[in-house]
Amino acid sequence: MPEGNSNDGEIFKQRTRAVFDLVATGYDNPAQRFFPFCADRMIHQLNLKPGEKVLDVATGTGMAAIAAAQRILPGGRVHAIDIAENMLAKAQFNCHKHGLDNVDFHTMDAEQLLFRSQYFDAISCAFGLFFLPDMSAAITQWSRVLKPAGRVIYSSFTQNAFSPYAELFRHGIESLGINFPSASWRRLSEPLECTQLLTTAGFRDAHAELIQMGYHLADEQQWWELLWNSGFRGVLTMLSPEQLARFRVQHLAAVAQHQTSDGLWLNVEVIFTHARKP
Repeated sequence: MPEGNSNDGEIFKQRTRAVFDLVATGYDNPAQRFFPFCADRMIHQLNLKPGEKVLDVATGTGMAAIAAAQRILPGGRVHAIDIAENMLAKAQFNCHKHGLDNVDFHTMDAEQLLFRSQYFDAISCAFGLFFLPDMSAAITQWSRVLKPAGRVIYSSFTQNAFSPYAELFRHGIESLGINFPSASWRRLSEPLECTQLLTTAGFRDAHAELIQMGYHLADEQQWWELLWNSGFRGVLTMLSPEQLARFRVQHLAAVAQHQTSDGLWLNVEVIFTHARKP
């Protein structure tokens, strides 16, 4: 993860955009149902009211935007931003499927918001903040566009999330002689770290809640579906077709060893962090 170097940061954003444009069509698959589950819980904690204006940062396929848009009717409006245009297209499709016409979509860098100051009542960001090279810059922007007493909430994963399969994944990739990139989703993995990021930016009443949002997958093939349709795909694109075929067989065999009569437990330990602007 680049820190401090603007050129490295832009390169990282381009790679992130490319990966999520690639996985957009399969992102809403059943193996990744923690996304809508977590979005609903996150938006519930914002305690939105009819008529409010909400900014959904890194909206992805729009799960949090949809939940927010439903709660702020009548009269409320959501602005959903992302850097991946294919994800925004899927989000727009999902909103239309739910009969919602109070969401606007923008291709926008979350570190450089193009909205006027003190415009939004609330900001949500589901599993997106840790992808930003300069998280502090983004939080500063959030504070700028929020009204006084505006609320903010974001979600992130703990170090335990996706264990032990994530460790098997990394070891398998490294066994091929490939340098495993730093895992963005393991930033903001401690509650204190999560609250300090907001407190340092001047937010008040910061609180982080750790909640297990996991469930059982049917089998190892569903785990592969998650890998193939999420940020993990970025690592898989580093493999040649031959390496990918061998890796899939070997990795899924290792994952299958954890199968029980209930299936494969998917550990989705999530931190929900919220605060308010003074």
